[in-house]
Amino acid sequence: MTLFSRLACASALALGTAVPAFAQDGSLTVSIGFGPTAEVPDPRASYNGWMSNQTGVTETLMGIDYEMNLYPRLAEGIEQSSPTTWRVTLRDGLTFHDGSPVTAQDVIDAIAPISDEEHPGHNARIASLLDLAGMSADGDSVVVFETNSPNAAFPWTLSEPGIAILGAPTDEFPINATGPFIFKEAVPEQLYRVEANTDYRLGTPGLEEVRVVVSTNPATAALAFEAGEVDLVINYPETDFERIQETGAQGFSAPTARLYFYTVNAADGPMANPLIRQAVSYAIDRDGIVQAALSGVGGEPAGTVYPEGTGWAADITATYDPARAEELLAEAGAVKEGGTWMLDSEPLEIDIVTYSSRAALPLTAELTQAFLSAIGVQANITVGEWGASNDAIAAGEADLFLQAWVTTPQGDPGAVLETLLKSDGGSNSGSYVNTRMDELLAQGRTTFDHEGRKAIYDEVQQIIAADAAMIPVFHVSQTNVGVPGLKGYQVHPTETYWITHETRLTE
Repeated sequence: MTLFSRLACASALALGTAVPAFAQDGSLTVSIGFGPTAEVPDPRASYNGWMSNQTGVTETLMGIDYEMNLYPRLAEGIEQSSPTTWRVTLRDGLTFHDGSPVTAQDVIDAIAPISDEEHPGHNARIASLLDLAGMSADGDSVVVFETNSPNAAFPWTLSEPGIAILGAPTDEFPINATGPFIFKEAVPEQLYRVEANTDYRLGTPGLEEVRVVVSTNPATAALAFEAGEVDLVINYPETDFERIQETGAQGFSAPTARLYFYTVNAADGPMANPLIRQAVSYAIDRDGIVQAALSGVGGEPAGTVYPEGTGWAADITATYDPARAEELLAEAGAVKEGGTWMLDSEPLEIDIVTYSSRAALPLTAELTQAFLSAIGVQANITVGEWGASNDAIAAGEADLFLQAWVTTPQGDPGAVLETLLKSDGGSNSGSYVNTRMDELLAQGRTTFDHEGRKAIYDEVQQIIAADAAMIPVFHVSQTNVGVPGLKGYQVHPTETYWITHETRLTE
């Protein structure tokens, strides 16, 4: 049995009971690996807006469809009247959950706290994306946005789930939004519950209630599904995906923009040397990882940041070449003694950190460890929570941080790379610095011509590949599993949409 087969078999779930035929009482229970952070999670703060958007509570001015096209959502349209001015016209007849009308001033009042450091809805990440100089109302139905500088990504940014349009909260509607479902309660890290908005403008929802329950262990979520405790599992273990469908479950799988990749510690340690970073990249057999960690059903090897289908992928292929990896180690000054690479008279060791809420992460780290061992490099793995892993690499206590991000959550290529790789990026935990990268990411914002932007982000991806600024491993297809009667649901490429007014359960 090969290394790939052993690891895949070890991670597979030996489950065999039948799935329930359908859920009861119009209530859908969804299992996910993360949960709300507060009893009333403000959709604007952190990434809270993802769950409120996914469960149909909140809506945004613009949206991303299943073909990654931008469309007006609460907006009727958007137009640019100067390089830094955007006029957004609201749809007629919009109302909040409390029945009050949605006006241009309400939109301003909802968005302004994002930039207010004293407000619970403050979000530095989103404030940076918006880069607002000001907002004003032109009557009740037009919002005028002024940005500090030209921003080609601005219309796409308005699809960010955290830019949720909210009315004044009340005791009955603490998240007073516009979607097909109404927020009812949250238990931190355990539960998020919503109920149907029977007055929704597009029609009465097909579900009475949606309950999101948290299971940080994917195997536990799979067991709960087979026991009939949940109706839909988001990010079902890929190694069990084919088997569970044989029991009568529905499998939902489609390519997404989520990338599994290594953040490198570019500030100190062995990964500060780009030759060693490149060597690590050459040592990884991405095809083997896709077959073992994803059972061949969950993704494609990644040579670059964006997958095909987003419109932004550069023509870059990652090569598995252990011999080239060893050549690069020698160029970096390492010496191989007795089958072990030595650097500065010490064995070359690479510390990898990751987290367990996605089943493929620990297994991918183990496979990477095996590939490095095969060329004489020792790798050590620590599996913990995302926050602890992020802190470890930021503190210089780890060399590689394996994580999984949606690279185009708003459909635009710039936002995530600005966060991850710009010198002052909010999630640049590896402290990567490249002046040309900073220049290009700035140009990407201010270039409005699509072909010009494509050329800019192609060059960005070439730098990433040449400098191993981050190490892409694979693009993932989300694998979700639902009960047979679930209708009106499909995997969205940004992963930020789940439940609509058309989602329902049938017998």
